[in-house]
Amino acid sequence: MEILGRLITQVSRFDQWKDPLGVIDAYRLVREQIPEVQLALVGSMALDDPEGWDVYRQVSDAANHDPLIHVYTNLTGVGNVEVNAFQRLSEVVVQKSIREGFGLVVSESLWKGTPVVAGHAGGIPLQVPEGVGGLLVGSIEECAQALLELLDDQQLRDRLGRSGHEHVREHFLLPRLLMEELRLLATLDSAGGGPR
Repeated sequence: MEILGRLITQVSRFDQWKDPLGVIDAYRLVREQIPEVQLALVGSMALDDPEGWDVYRQVSDAANHDPLIHVYTNLTGVGNVEVNAFQRLSEVVVQKSIREGFGLVVSESLWKGTPVVAGHAGGIPLQVPEGVGGLLVGSIEECAQALLELLDDQQLRDRLGRSGHEHVREHFLLPRLLMEELRLLATLDSAGGGPR
């Protein structure tokens, strides 16, 4: 696994709702202006998910014959350590979800100081509020434009990376959740409604 140069990464299951084919299309628009940029699609394969295998085949076919698109899975030796490296070494992480739950991979990337270009889906806007951590997009063209904006502006990447890291620290880590729980218990106790 040798990737040299500028890197965009999407870490996700191979699922149509993560829109990996849309990510490839957006990447190809970016390549028209930044020919050396590379794309890594890093995903986990579940042995009992036939739809995932279909999406994986579609992604592999779409990436075929393009030496700057790399497709990696847990079945090709990519585990937690490698995912961490991709998230830290990428200039931008993409999570172009069409449908999403919370989208933990967004907070993982932000925690590592890497800005994110992500879809307006599920819990992603909570993690990437306006001007913090990255840019939200709704189409392939918007995704390509956001990627170009970030790839062309190191200061913007750095600022969004720092603000994203701080946002995750303030809102999504266990110590903050524990403090809220303790405040609730203290409020209940002072109001006479605590456990008896």
